[in-house]
Amino acid sequence: MKPTLFTVFVHAHLYIFFIFKNNFFFLVEKVLDIQRCDLNIKSNSSSHHTELYGEERLIVRRGQPFSIVLHLSPSKLDGCIYVSAGPLPRRESDTKVTFSLQESTVDTEWSASASKDASGGTITVSISSSPKAPIGEYTLTLDQLGQKTSLGKFTLLFNAWCPQDAVYMQSEEKRKEYVLAQHGLVYRGNFKRIKEKPWNFGQFEPGILDICLKILDDSPKFVPDADKDISSRNNPVYVTRVLSAMINSNDDRGVLVGEWADFSGGNHPSLWMGSGEILRQWAESGPVRYGQCWVFAAVACTVSRALGIPCRVVTNFGSAHDTDANLVIERLYDENGDRISGDDSIWNFHVWVDSWMTRPDLGTEFDGWQTSDPTPQETSEGVFCCGPASLHAVKEGEVAMKYDTPFIFAEVRFLDLVRLSNGKFVKFSESTKSVGNFISTKAERHDITHQYKYPEGSKEERQVYEKAQKRNKLLQTGEKPGLHLKIKLAKNMIVGSNFEVYAVLTNNFLDARTCNLLFFARAISYNGKLGDSCGFSSENLEVPSGEERRLSLKLEYNRYGTAIDPDMMIQVSAITIDKQTIDFHKAEKIIVLDEPDVGIKLLGEARVNQPVTAQLTLLNSLPEPLLNCSFAIEGIGLTDGKPIKLLLLEVPHQPIRQEAKASIDFKPTITGSSVLLVNFDSDKLKNIKSFIDVVVKE
Repeated sequence: MKPTLFTVFVHAHLYIFFIFKNNFFFLVEKVLDIQRCDLNIKSNSSSHHTELYGEERLIVRRGQPFSIVLHLSPSKLDGCIYVSAGPLPRRESDTKVTFSLQESTVDTEWSASASKDASGGTITVSISSSPKAPIGEYTLTLDQLGQKTSLGKFTLLFNAWCPQDAVYMQSEEKRKEYVLAQHGLVYRGNFKRIKEKPWNFGQFEPGILDICLKILDDSPKFVPDADKDISSRNNPVYVTRVLSAMINSNDDRGVLVGEWADFSGGNHPSLWMGSGEILRQWAESGPVRYGQCWVFAAVACTVSRALGIPCRVVTNFGSAHDTDANLVIERLYDENGDRISGDDSIWNFHVWVDSWMTRPDLGTEFDGWQTSDPTPQETSEGVFCCGPASLHAVKEGEVAMKYDTPFIFAEVRFLDLVRLSNGKFVKFSESTKSVGNFISTKAERHDITHQYKYPEGSKEERQVYEKAQKRNKLLQTGEKPGLHLKIKLAKNMIVGSNFEVYAVLTNNFLDARTCNLLFFARAISYNGKLGDSCGFSSENLEVPSGEERRLSLKLEYNRYGTAIDPDMMIQVSAITIDKQTIDFHKAEKIIVLDEPDVGIKLLGEARVNQPVTAQLTLLNSLPEPLLNCSFAIEGIGLTDGKPIKLLLLEVPHQPIRQEAKASIDFKPTITGSSVLLVNFDSDKLKNIKSFIDVVVKE
């Protein structure tokens, strides 16, 4: 959108004004001879915690003063400031505000003050924006009776350091982590085998902030009513909801295309190492192929932090997906243990973001972390977006609180049901435990002995005593009465190896039990979609009281190797069926196969503007060769904002398992601490990641 110019003449006085997103008008009594304007970028950036954006432009945070220096003559400055926002600013929508030049600025609204130096050759103008001002780009121009002089541009962001700002965080440590940190870990796998994956958020990389602002301008909310949209950008709740819709491309030309099956024509989601490359591709050519939940969330985190909103990436292990809005995830099985439903699903993990802000629309008890989910799953108000929903509302079951609290509430609650032949339903024992994990006496005396025990020596007393002995034995081991089914995994389960897993059935009833035990394994994707079978075993077992029986299942690479996808997950399920007592039990575990380690070694010290070599290795753990192998490295301030990739030849496996080796040179451009991410890819071992810390010296 081209800037729209607004002029105001008051008694033919001089005025300074801003155009485009927000316009300021300074009224002064004389025409000033401006020699130059110093935006004090270095000093302002330091006090506004924006120095990581670089010194090429002025970037400040709202609700906090910044200063510019006018080198001019004469030196008297007096008058008013007019503030307007957008192409059609109106006082009714708070996109046009007027305030006077004062002796000092105030921290609750737009204000300005001026002071001169002893020589009278310069005037320092201190400008404080309102802590509720819309974020965005500003252009500062001096207009002297029609003679216009450009003084420069600046960008206004949310301010987690300002107590009056809706995104204020009291803890400096948390501000550093959730606003300033450019590197982080995204967690995947399952709650028993959590895998950490490094990610470059890179919100301060060159050009990224402009792209984040472009995302807001490209939103469908901007086009029909730009004034309303820009005015609403003062509210982090509004901005977060816009980002939730714009990070995916389902309803617009948003950033990422989601894909969970066919990845032709784009990158597999696991190939990405950071947000920067994705955002740059989107700015150049539109929606980027492809993303899945952790990519959507990581990019949303980058954009939120770039705009000044404290944000964290959150992984929910065992994440339910409610398709019928009944707050319960229902998976139906028949009496033989075969799955017969449908639409509701359990993702092995799902990743979203939490953003920190107040919720004046809900009440102070709902302030704090707000969940939003940019992965396109279900529509909200006709658009593929989700949130922000208050974590307090989710925890307390306040599902009437906006936005999309019922969907997020259901993501951590779940129920497995068995449909019997008579049409009735029974519940699998303890089925709800697989979802929402880790996200981490009478005053008057009389004899009442008969209420406590049978008469001594009676048959009933002896039976009770024997029963109590058995029960006490169970209590000593911490077990509850009933049948208990669990799955025991092997210790070392690296991809390429063969290993055994066991279904263990324990009978804590007082009598023997006979039931059919089914034990099967299938490949599974992170979103819960089941793949091909990897193994099956079954047996009709009689289990005496107080004892256990085991059923083994051998998982061999020659069978699971062709079934698993790059997530390298196998779901093992055990089901016991006792049709006489209508007793069903289910145990389920997700095996996350271990990956071979990527070795990283720097040959020499990393120094700014000097090439340094990263030596990379990976041991082929498979009993077959790897084809189409490559290493790629990426680091903020290390690889010029994009990955450096090196293709390799075939990596054999005979006579012993061989190593893939590569040496890649890179030239750091910024001193200080950074992180070097490494990705190994091949036809069978895909997107194996690792990282090391790098300290770049002068």
